[in-house]
Amino acid sequence: MSWTALAFYMFSSIAVLSAFMVIAARNPVHSVLYLILTFFNAAALFLLLGAEFLAMILVIVYVGAVAVLFLFVVMMLNINYVEMREGFLHYLPIGALIALIVLVELVFVLGAWTLAPEVVVASAAPPVTEMSNIAALGSVIFTQYVYAFQASGMILLVAMVGSIVLTLRQRDGVKKQNIADQVRRRAKDAIEIKKVNVGEGI
Repeated sequence: MSWTALAFYMFSSIAVLSAFMVIAARNPVHSVLYLILTFFNAAALFLLLGAEFLAMILVIVYVGAVAVLFLFVVMMLNINYVEMREGFLHYLPIGALIALIVLVELVFVLGAWTLAPEVVVASAAPPVTEMSNIAALGSVIFTQYVYAFQASGMILLVAMVGSIVLTLRQRDGVKKQNIADQVRRRAKDAIEIKKVNVGEGI
């Protein structure tokens, strides 16, 4: 067995195992950590395929932004694990329906189900010999799929703002900064001059 095949089986097995642990772990923080491990192994598989741009984007965007954002949101939300487990049976039919749909899609993919030859869209990317991988993806993304690219950026922005709003809670006994009071503060209100006699304390 070659080193490439050995690395493929190693990264793919770790990715599948960590992806299973994402849904099997009881602690949401552990689930996010397993998700980060899955992303790293998927990036390694992209590197084996020669898609270095996809591997870089997977690590920078998903691991460096989305997964870390999920981690901070989960850690800051004070999730009630008991209440979350009690609602498991309530959402079980919907989850089973979604799992059935995903299973049907996987059967189609594994069965080599494809569209009719006249429906298949021709590749818009130029040959590899004429342009590098990153340059070819950039030319396609910023010309043919520029609106979808901008829409995905807006979705990430909304997700970031939503996570910030979720973490903003009123807490008792926590002092907050008031910029207006700080700007209006004068020196005589902040400094008090006292005359201390010799040999006496304040």
